[in-house]
Amino acid sequence: MTEDIQTPDPVRIGIVSISDRASTGVYQDQGLPALQDWLNRALKNPLTFDARLIPDEADTISATLIELVDAGCSLVLTTGGTGPALRDVTPEATMAVAHKTMPGFGEQMRQISLAFVPTAILSRQVAVIRGQSLIINLPGQPKAIAETLEGLKNPDGTQKINGIFAAVPYCIDLIGGPYLETNDEVCKGFRPKSAVRQSR
Repeated sequence: MTEDIQTPDPVRIGIVSISDRASTGVYQDQGLPALQDWLNRALKNPLTFDARLIPDEADTISATLIELVDAGCSLVLTTGGTGPALRDVTPEATMAVAHKTMPGFGEQMRQISLAFVPTAILSRQVAVIRGQSLIINLPGQPKAIAETLEGLKNPDGTQKINGIFAAVPYCIDLIGGPYLETNDEVCKGFRPKSAVRQSR
């Protein structure tokens, strides 16, 4: 008798690149392709992406996040606009739509980035929950996006510092979202044993 393996839940993910120059065509956006590529490698679920490329305008950012949550995105990832520059307003716009704040995500992202540059303390990424959706601000550079999501590994391949995505699947479980299944070689999602879905 063969065991019936449960099919992974389909997941809708919002990805938002926030950049004045990329949104007006001054240069090609790298954030959206980097996010989509990493998520396709990290997750076993069938994925649908809602992608947006928008300028550093607080009202536009907040409205876009609300739109993606209302469209059924259980996870929304933004990239860009999280530094101390005058036009960097992504964290404020994200906090404006929050029902709950999740400060541990920002703390861990800065911890990871500090392994590379002392200016990581200037980053202001935040994570929040709105309804049944988790919204996370990520850094602007594709390399930094991957590092903060999957963490740092030792030369032998063992995990040195956990990336933030290890906590994302269980967080989405807790807020009533779909069951995210990770490809462990990219990023192993952590759940308490009681929360692990058993195969049928």
